[in-house]
Amino acid sequence: MNILHRLKRATRWIIGPVLAGCAATPPAPAPRPAPVPPPTAVPAPPPTAAAAAPRPAGLPAPRAVRTAEELRRQAAERLVLANPEGTYTTSAPTHLLTIIVLEVEVKSDGSVRRINVIRKPRYAPETLQLAIEAIHKAAPFGDVRRMPEPWKFTETFLFEEDRRFKPLTLN
Repeated sequence: MNILHRLKRATRWIIGPVLAGCAATPPAPAPRPAPVPPPTAVPAPPPTAAAAAPRPAGLPAPRAVRTAEELRRQAAERLVLANPEGTYTTSAPTHLLTIIVLEVEVKSDGSVRRINVIRKPRYAPETLQLAIEAIHKAAPFGDVRRMPEPWKFTETFLFEEDRRFKPLTLN
């Protein structure tokens, strides 16, 4: 046995029980990570469908944005304003139903050009459609012509058990 192998073995014997004693419950075996599927694109609905979507009263006109961070922040705020019944603003619970990551590409006026699904939900697949509909309800996201291209932002949706979400940007 070489010295490195003995050192690794001794470290496991000493540190393993210490770390195990710190846990309140024994750790469950880690599940094997699922392969990450490639991003999928969801086309924007035709203009007539977007115009027919009900908009909550009082959704203010979007401000023009100059940076990707301003676009992302304004989009997250509009998501909450446009979807009051489907969002929460308290801190995220320790146990989430699912997490979805969407990349939203916008046109120069801030309307949705394309939505790419970066992370699909493992549980509650219907939440993906809820997130996509929330994006369309909150659009447009502001004039982005003064911002360098590409005109995109990424948002992570943290879904609770009751299928309400919080944009991670507002965390």
